[in-house]
Amino acid sequence: MKDFETWMENSFFKMRWLLAPFFIGLMVSVIALLIKFGKELFLLMSGVLTGAAEQPILSILTLIDTALLAGLLLIIAFSGYENFVSKFAIGDHEDRPGWMGKVGFADLKLKLIGAVVAISTVELLKAFLNTETLSNESLAWKVGIHIALVFSGLMFALTDYISGKGKDSH
Repeated sequence: MKDFETWMENSFFKMRWLLAPFFIGLMVSVIALLIKFGKELFLLMSGVLTGAAEQPILSILTLIDTALLAGLLLIIAFSGYENFVSKFAIGDHEDRPGWMGKVGFADLKLKLIGAVVAISTVELLKAFLNTETLSNESLAWKVGIHIALVFSGLMFALTDYISGKGKDSH
């Protein structure tokens, strides 16, 4: 029976590699965002140079939104891989981000909700700058969703703070 248990535990441990394709897919998504970013930057620059850009701020906000999302995907892919699959064997490489290897699952949730709130903020700002194409109902939904995301972020941070205080007192 012990042999079966050892085999089962080893099998479970090896199955963590089934998550690797998800993280590879996230990195491919970063490439897709890079293409979108390049296209938006090209349209912005050509519009500014020709005088055809009606609202360059909307394009700039789209660039910010895309950069935030790409950074979020990178954080999720790196920390998810390190937390669930395998450690990166890059040692003390000079370009290694300071947060790599230090972002746990709770930290990842907070970074995720923080980035989602930031992205929602940019989208809401874009909507306010482009109100002539939005109905009041649509704008109200956007504000309501943003408020829900901010509230969720605050609740995540509060529960993380409370659980951290409990660990300190033991």
